[in-house]
Amino acid sequence: MSWWRLLGTVTRPAAGRLTVAVLAGAAAAGAGVGLMATAAWLISRAALHPPVLHLMVAIVAVRAFGISRGVLRYAERLVGHDAALRVLGALRVRLYTRLERLGPAGLAPYRRADLVQRMVGDVDAVLDLLIRVVLPYAVAALVGAGSVALVGVLCPPAGVALAAGLLAVGLLVPLLQAGTVRRADGRLAPLRGELATEVVDLLHGLPDLVAYGAADAQLTRLAATDGRLREAQRRSSGSAGISAAVGALATGLCVVAGLAAGAVAVRAGSLPGELLAVVVLTPLAVFEAAAGLPAAAQRYAGARSALRRLAEVCAAPDPVAEPQHPAEMPDGPYTLRVSGVSAAWITGRPVVHGVDLELGPGRRVALVGPSGSGKSTVAALLVRWLDPCAGRITLNGVDLRRIPADQVRRVVGYLPEDAYLFDTTIEENLRIGRRDASTAQLRSALADARLLDWVDTLPLGLDTPVGEHGVTLSGGQRRRLALARALLADFRILVLDEPTEHLDEATAAALIRDLLSAAGDRAVLLITHRTDGLSDMDDVIRVGTPLAAATTG
Repeated sequence: MSWWRLLGTVTRPAAGRLTVAVLAGAAAAGAGVGLMATAAWLISRAALHPPVLHLMVAIVAVRAFGISRGVLRYAERLVGHDAALRVLGALRVRLYTRLERLGPAGLAPYRRADLVQRMVGDVDAVLDLLIRVVLPYAVAALVGAGSVALVGVLCPPAGVALAAGLLAVGLLVPLLQAGTVRRADGRLAPLRGELATEVVDLLHGLPDLVAYGAADAQLTRLAATDGRLREAQRRSSGSAGISAAVGALATGLCVVAGLAAGAVAVRAGSLPGELLAVVVLTPLAVFEAAAGLPAAAQRYAGARSALRRLAEVCAAPDPVAEPQHPAEMPDGPYTLRVSGVSAAWITGRPVVHGVDLELGPGRRVALVGPSGSGKSTVAALLVRWLDPCAGRITLNGVDLRRIPADQVRRVVGYLPEDAYLFDTTIEENLRIGRRDASTAQLRSALADARLLDWVDTLPLGLDTPVGEHGVTLSGGQRRRLALARALLADFRILVLDEPTEHLDEATAAALIRDLLSAAGDRAVLLITHRTDGLSDMDDVIRVGTPLAAATTG
């Protein structure tokens, strides 16, 4: 998807509001031009001491233009920002939905901090594009055309000079600076993403960096990236300064040209003397509306780069193809069969070969193998984060590829090794599994995970914050809380990926017993590299040796 198609898609619902904002902005700028022109005529005419009644219309017009200018400007800002914020909301929802669809297999080429920068900074650039690029250019085009027509009727040479000045400010200057601006502003969004990634890496890896004496090298790298960003910003600011200077120069030249051409016309008798002030002073009001055009053109380069980064995410290919004619989800109880399956994260580089297993109601199966052997890849296949490149996976005899992925994930639940705990309370972390769960259901899930007794000893109980990534909990408590969340979601098939990683032997054995006991009549696939403590398993399946091509597992 190209960036302009993405922009057109998300702005279409707000097109009416944007049109109203443009019209209100043009009317406000037009009122400013009318105020200047009318006041100029009024002062010139009043100097001739005509009867006051001859000036009443102009006096009322000055008041009307002055009042309406503020009202219309307020309306433009109100409607324009309302439309832009609606577009931002739609774009963020679209991008988040796309990320949800891509994750995790389709997000391998992206860094987390870079994705956050795209979700926040790059999306905010759309606000700049609409409010500080589209609206100013549209308003300036309408008001500029009307003003050139007005001045041209009164004094054609002055109208030509005004048109030339507006074209220079609005088109010529941005075109002359296009190369510099494109290079500078086009690099701002990627450099901000790179800087955000390096800062997050530094913060998350700080203990290891300090332990190995590598913190200074990381800080040097961060400083180099920051230097490149500041240099790009300096060049962008330099271009903005030159554009502002050219705008001021064009304004002055148009005023001088209008004065010279108007004086000649007055001497020739083709222009009444009191209209000379209109010809001379009108460009001042017109350039007030056009003064922001060079800066708007500069913001366009940065916003275009940001939109391209967003369009790149939206255009990323789906890791799994949704069926064009989906099959209905079969009724339970569920049996999941994996028959001769091979899979690859990268085409042509298979991670697992010929895996066979069966998960039926109440059945416990262990998938054992060393790190890099593709165990987590099998888990990704079962929840349709990835489709097999050979073999077949069926749910009650229906090929998993014929069932929409979201429906598969209502039956097959995945508990990863690093299950995420949000920086909120125990209750809110549990409700991710089931939003409408009652307090009794929350406590039942905690009891099944052997965590309720501990929660009852806490002063705040379910309202206890767990900290970022569950930092206030022990490793075993984090895994049990994640298990309680999975049990609350009532998946009929549970895939547990390395639930005992980083735990001592006694704690690991106790956790496995509790996991299997809590699962009840659910089917359980236990993924582990441990070969001991598997006596309660109905089947133990071993996968091959580590593969150089493996990306997970």
